[in-house]
Amino acid sequence: MKHIITGVLGLLLTISAAARSAADSVWVHASYSKKETYIRMRDGVRLFTTIYSPKDNTGKHPILLSRTPYSSAPYGEALMPALWNSYWITYAREGYIIVVQDVRGRWMSEGQFADIRPFNPAKQGTDIDEASDTYDTIDWLVHQVPHNNGRVGMCGISYPGFYATMGALSGHPALKAVSPQAPVTDWFHGDDFHHNGAFFLMDCFGFYTKGFGYPHPQPVCQPPVQALKLPAADNYNTFLKIGTIRNFTRLTGDSLAFWKEIIAHANYDDWWKARDPRRHVAGIKPAMLVVGGLFDAEDCYGAWNLYKSLEQQNPATHFNKLVMGPWYHGQWAATDGSRLGHIRFDTNTATWYQENIETRFFNHYLKDKGDVNDLAEATVFFTGENKWREYPRWPAAAVQYRKLYLQPGGRLNWQPPVANGHEYTEYISDPAHPVPYTADVHYIRTRDYMTDDQRFAARRADVLSFQTDTLTQDLTLGGPVTAALHVSISGTDADFVVKLIDVFPDNFCYTGAPPPNKTRDAGGPYPMGGYQMLIRGDIFRGRYRRSFSHPEAFVPGKLDTVQFQLPDVAHTFRKGHRIMIQIQSSWFPLADRNPQQFVNIYEATENDFKKAAISIYHNAVNSSGIILPVLP
Repeated sequence: MKHIITGVLGLLLTISAAARSAADSVWVHASYSKKETYIRMRDGVRLFTTIYSPKDNTGKHPILLSRTPYSSAPYGEALMPALWNSYWITYAREGYIIVVQDVRGRWMSEGQFADIRPFNPAKQGTDIDEASDTYDTIDWLVHQVPHNNGRVGMCGISYPGFYATMGALSGHPALKAVSPQAPVTDWFHGDDFHHNGAFFLMDCFGFYTKGFGYPHPQPVCQPPVQALKLPAADNYNTFLKIGTIRNFTRLTGDSLAFWKEIIAHANYDDWWKARDPRRHVAGIKPAMLVVGGLFDAEDCYGAWNLYKSLEQQNPATHFNKLVMGPWYHGQWAATDGSRLGHIRFDTNTATWYQENIETRFFNHYLKDKGDVNDLAEATVFFTGENKWREYPRWPAAAVQYRKLYLQPGGRLNWQPPVANGHEYTEYISDPAHPVPYTADVHYIRTRDYMTDDQRFAARRADVLSFQTDTLTQDLTLGGPVTAALHVSISGTDADFVVKLIDVFPDNFCYTGAPPPNKTRDAGGPYPMGGYQMLIRGDIFRGRYRRSFSHPEAFVPGKLDTVQFQLPDVAHTFRKGHRIMIQIQSSWFPLADRNPQQFVNIYEATENDFKKAAISIYHNAVNSSGIILPVLP
């Protein structure tokens, strides 16, 4: 009977939601008009722009602008986007003029597209960058769109988040509020296509070969035909069979210009530095709201680090706030933020954010509606305890950085090892059999891997696992995590993957969930007892241990140090849980394989890939560990 009642309630909720959506659809069509136009930039290039305006002209309306390389479709003034099926309906109800623009060289806009086009602080006359295109767009909008109130806001998620950041650099006086969300910020150190110099092969190859990388010599309203067909089955086997980066480059042909640029700049050079907008955020004028996801598989780095750069380079009086929720890429803009993969967060965190933070932010600065004085400097959701916390700064002033030491026998505790010998744990890293990043068989990279169960990895001989005893009290972490390893390798290069993991009690299950293997469906729910939840993991290319600009080979067998910072965490390890650290040297096909020889990896041949013995030291003199940001 209970299951019947639950099913009926679910059906009623579905019907109710559908009825609301239908009513909102009717309201949007009755209340908004659509106009498509070209806006001329200072160099004569015209950018395709879609404007959705309220039909109610009794007052003035603010403008909310989003610039995108992903298309401002649907094209045609008779076609409305489904504003009613997202929280954009909130801005429509608030009477915003909503503007979406195809950036230069994309879709229906003219000109030549450039990936993460560098900001030019010295531009003159007809010189352009994304900031100048934003300035020219805003200037046209405030002078040409009827019934606007002269105030503009910008927002965008992922690549549009990069354009929001660049818009904030435009200096236009009408731009009052900007929200870069999961903004593309640094494609070498942490966003999308590299992490600490390691090439994120699967995302980069998939992104550019599935249409984005092919040029648009003329404005188009249809996506380009995908030129490359691969078996869409098992990405691990597919990518392993393709083999070296040279082979992937051959598959891309001559059309993917940015792929070629990436492999031509293997190290962190001036080309990469020019494409980092954080270098120019000093003196920024608009109010800023930086938003990101703790479990964003694409641009977790950008959100944390753009916020920190804004804080460091601007006076304390500048409005710059941070919101980090327990989200995958863009989940804060979805209808449900209550779970990710097998992990539950107890409440709909996405709706809470939309109603309590973002809408308040734009309404205050663009409509003089409401107050944001009580909005915390940092509003961060802590998983584990599943609660929002507010701080006057981030990382919090009370944070204490404590080192958790690796111990012989796979143990982990706060005291340094006492052995004075050469104690270490060794594994063999074989590029022919790399460690997979997930246990699942799939082709498209999953967003759930950021909280995935790591038990599959713990069972491999080429993955080291160290764990604490069962915790006798809660332990809360908030801030950046630093891996500090003492290593030696038999080759001349290696990657190091370090993972921070929450090990659930063996008897753990979520409230209301039936026990595994106790339901009629095959297997029952996922067994959460003993779940090894990935809290944070990242990879570091060992050749960059002293400098990202000037790589250096390891001396085989010689003791060396590898230390790197992982993105911030916000998590409470509950009493009864354990902390685990896993260390490995591949994460495939998420990251490309290191040949474990000091060669140009983008030009490496099959013969360059060698097995290597990797030794991680844990003795009194060379005490490897992980430095954690502990909060009271």
